[in-house]
Amino acid sequence: MPPSETLRSIRPHDGSLMWEGPADPPEAVAAAVGRARAAAPGWAGAPLETRIAVARRYAEVVTAHAEALARTIAEETGKPFWEAKGEAASVAAKVAISIEAHAVRTGTLTRPFAADPAGATQAVRHKPHGVLAVLGPYNFPAHLPNGHIVPALIAGNAVVFKPSELTPATGAHMARLWAEAGLPEGVLQLVQGGAETGRALAGADIDGLLFTGSATTGAALARQFAETPGRILALEMGGNNPLVAWDLADAHLDAAARVVVQSAFLSAGQRCTCARRLIVEDGREGPLIDRVVALLERMRIGAPFDEPQPFMGPLIDMRAAAQVEAAFAALPGRVRVPLRRLDPALPFLSPGIVDTTGEVAPDMEIFGPVLQLIRVPSFAAALQAANATRFGLAAALVGGDRALFDRFWAGTRAGVVNWNRPTNGAASSAPFGGIGWSGNHRPSAYYAADSCAFPVAGIEGPTPHAPLVTGIG
Repeated sequence: MPPSETLRSIRPHDGSLMWEGPADPPEAVAAAVGRARAAAPGWAGAPLETRIAVARRYAEVVTAHAEALARTIAEETGKPFWEAKGEAASVAAKVAISIEAHAVRTGTLTRPFAADPAGATQAVRHKPHGVLAVLGPYNFPAHLPNGHIVPALIAGNAVVFKPSELTPATGAHMARLWAEAGLPEGVLQLVQGGAETGRALAGADIDGLLFTGSATTGAALARQFAETPGRILALEMGGNNPLVAWDLADAHLDAAARVVVQSAFLSAGQRCTCARRLIVEDGREGPLIDRVVALLERMRIGAPFDEPQPFMGPLIDMRAAAQVEAAFAALPGRVRVPLRRLDPALPFLSPGIVDTTGEVAPDMEIFGPVLQLIRVPSFAAALQAANATRFGLAAALVGGDRALFDRFWAGTRAGVVNWNRPTNGAASSAPFGGIGWSGNHRPSAYYAADSCAFPVAGIEGPTPHAPLVTGIG
């Protein structure tokens, strides 16, 4: 990006300007990486207790400013204020989780080395990589990059953070909170910009990159990193996630319908774990679908601070809304619930459902409130339909007994597998990520610590000792 280019963030719920500033060109990115590189040794050399103390102070600062952070998130993404407040709370909660994960996943292990008669110790310790880049998404512009930044800093890395170009204000807000917490100057660098800034950061003098975003961008990063195998790349990408509803008792239909609606339409469908495909037994789907439609008819869609609070807000911008509308129109099959643009000047969409049974629908992530209905004759066919995707992020079964869920768990290829809970229910205290086009087997959340430090194994003795081997006199 040329230095003169201006980056603007628009409030999606009313189209007003929220934030603007210069987009960082490649030379500014290189300078930021250089500052992080200069700060990295001092931060890595600080005692772990010192780094943890700064992280805990950050959690305190976030908690003290939680409402202001939530307001920034809500205004910039359009998500309801109740949801934004939950995201702000998760930012602070991530610190304690990351401290525990650092000890469990990348701690120190020492034990006697039995093969050495001189009393040596076998040791495994971990070192930070150095400078890690973090590329954040727009759907959770605080929580998701924070889930990489916190463990990276605790491990002793310096970080260069580029927020999504659609949510620069939230990224800047988080950087200010770290500064207020006392993070040493240079350890966290913020760069702002779009695709060119991201490519420049990925190609800069970094030791690794932690990415959350689309499969298309993730694949491009994988190609770029193929020439530098010494740099770590953690990819957390999207999904074409299945929700299978099977053997539902009449008493559970209302609850199951709520699971479907939350799975498919929470955050206006802008969660990578949202259900994109509802797989049901052919001929028995009617009562469930009727209840889902009834919930959609009562759903409140509105601006972040509306009262009463809406279930969901707009999509992130007009371009995203247009892409979802086009993808919905291109789906083969029978429209059960039409997708509607609620305001031609704003990116509000109502949920849409298409019955694609027997059709060949594109295997893609439609990042919005769109759900495909697929009717199958047997549970074996349901499993086959669930796995008919190159993605492998989330899957869920609603209904059935433990034996059926065990069969579902064993037969489903996904990194998050739930039972009688929405597909987008996940705990930060557990690993999170997927396989296939959903990621490169480097889950984040609790396991993000794995990507932030590398193990160093050694045999250590207090005095020189080399056991004699055959052939030396």
